[in-house]
Amino acid sequence: MPAHIGYAAMLERFPPAEAVALAALAESHGFTGVMATDHFQPWVPAQGESSFVWSVLAAIGERTTGDLGPGVTTPTFRMHPAVVAQASATLASLYPGRHWLGLGSGEALNEHVVGPYWPEAHERINRMFEAVDVIKKLFAGSLAGRDVRHSGPHFRLESTRLWTMPNSAPEILVAASGPVTARRAGRTVDGFITMGGPTDRLVPLITRFEEGAREAGRDPAAMPKVLQLHLSWASTDEEAMRNALHEWPNGGMRFPRSDIRSPYEFDQLARTVRPEDFAGRMVVTADLEAHRADIQRHLDLGFDRIYLHNVGRNQAEFLEVFGRDVLPGLRA
Repeated sequence: MPAHIGYAAMLERFPPAEAVALAALAESHGFTGVMATDHFQPWVPAQGESSFVWSVLAAIGERTTGDLGPGVTTPTFRMHPAVVAQASATLASLYPGRHWLGLGSGEALNEHVVGPYWPEAHERINRMFEAVDVIKKLFAGSLAGRDVRHSGPHFRLESTRLWTMPNSAPEILVAASGPVTARRAGRTVDGFITMGGPTDRLVPLITRFEEGAREAGRDPAAMPKVLQLHLSWASTDEEAMRNALHEWPNGGMRFPRSDIRSPYEFDQLARTVRPEDFAGRMVVTADLEAHRADIQRHLDLGFDRIYLHNVGRNQAEFLEVFGRDVLPGLRA
């Protein structure tokens, strides 16, 4: 069975009109959906952009026919969960059956700009799952034609509903990088999202997610497991590595990044990244077979949908070559 391989529209790297055009080009070459990043700032100044994900997703929906969603948005700091729910319901109403909602606990780079403080990871995760509760209440209540309310440790929602709703609520997927969050996601939402990496990191995530799903009486085989996969492909190995070091040095940073607040701080840290730092974290090569094998490895682990991000500026060439020479050989 053909694999579901989508395109990762990196809004911290490309102006919105170009991101929309690339998403449409990706579909013309056989990519089957779009995951768009939600950033207020780029990782490093060289990336140079950060447009509003909901505006760009709406434009992408007009130019494509596949699935689309933010991978991931944070419904806890810059935007109240009610606003995220409204944005998601609107997009799902525009493009029925195509939109999914990816949620995460956030990073200081994007979220601290409106916050009086930046909490520890455990509190960010608790805030995210409470935000999930608010969004699920709004989706369910609005579909039933009734108002809902919420009062919790982090959020309040006065009695209200979403007046624009699709016929069914969008899937909610939670970003998980650790087994505890993955298990909690399995108990509470429709699926999970993570990033590509070593097998010994990913297998426990899938296992815990499936355990959580079974604890909630659900079938994990029917719940989406979604992956964003970074890679660097170019016509030569040297160019692929130059692209990785200049355009995506954050992919080689072997330390937690969620507390770093400024692209300029990231830029200073990027100077410490060396070619060997990408080993085991991101495939950097001109060898198409190596890329195909790495994508297939992730599919074989059990991921249902993979969205590819090539870190170079050679996006049109990447989409044409991978659409012709890599995607047809992949199997779910």
